[in-house]
Amino acid sequence: MARYAIGDVQGCFQSLKCLLKRLSFDSQKDELWFAGDIVNRGPDSLECLRFIKGLGSSARIVLGNHDLHLLAIHACQNLPKRKDTLSQVLEAPDCLELMQWLKQQPLMVWDAENDLVMVHAGIPAMWSIQEAFNLSQEVTDVLKGENSFEFFEFMYGNEPDNWSQDLTRMTRLRVITNYFTRMRFIRSDGALDFSAKETLDSAPEGYKPWFHETRNDRTTILFGHWAALTGETNNAQFQALDTGCVWGGALTAVNLKTGERTECDCSKACL
Repeated sequence: MARYAIGDVQGCFQSLKCLLKRLSFDSQKDELWFAGDIVNRGPDSLECLRFIKGLGSSARIVLGNHDLHLLAIHACQNLPKRKDTLSQVLEAPDCLELMQWLKQQPLMVWDAENDLVMVHAGIPAMWSIQEAFNLSQEVTDVLKGENSFEFFEFMYGNEPDNWSQDLTRMTRLRVITNYFTRMRFIRSDGALDFSAKETLDSAPEGYKPWFHETRNDRTTILFGHWAALTGETNNAQFQALDTGCVWGGALTAVNLKTGERTECDCSKACL
């Protein structure tokens, strides 16, 4: 059995098929971990959702900001944004079934035995792994429950930009979600910046990449979301998986046992 963690697919189904062929993936014995943003921007979000859902227990995913955006559009009957490529999903006959499945997915996967976690954007150093998992569960519980519509109504926004244990209700859930799905640069007091999205050199004054903070553990954190890193953090504890497939980069898989990386060049037709 092999386990592979895969970066942001974002609707690039042909690239995903190419990558799985290179891995000689066998759904009967292998397992895929997807670091979120299964959908949007690419041309085949519907095929990606159907395929990954169809893998059943052979796939584990965490929700990314684009996945949550799709759920919010569906729940609140909002119109997609100009750059969204989600119409096929929203108009599909199995849309409701896919949305119900997507809502069941967590913000964090934790393999305690192997000291390994996967999230979409990251985990700030101020949260222990246990605390992060507990906070992620607060959001997951709401997504699965009767208040998910209210959550999606209040999910969007940059404020507050800092975590506090005193935050309550939907404001608390929005801030937790922002750390897990949108974080890149962070200030020493925990405040987030949402404007800078490029390389490490684009850090606003007083901010640094979240993975440059010193953690009190050695847990390996797998994450996507930050294509401009091209998979590089220069620290083996933090494994960047998003290598910009939807922008013409590559789709990357990491073997969770050996650390070996396999890529599919997304600038070419990968069939």
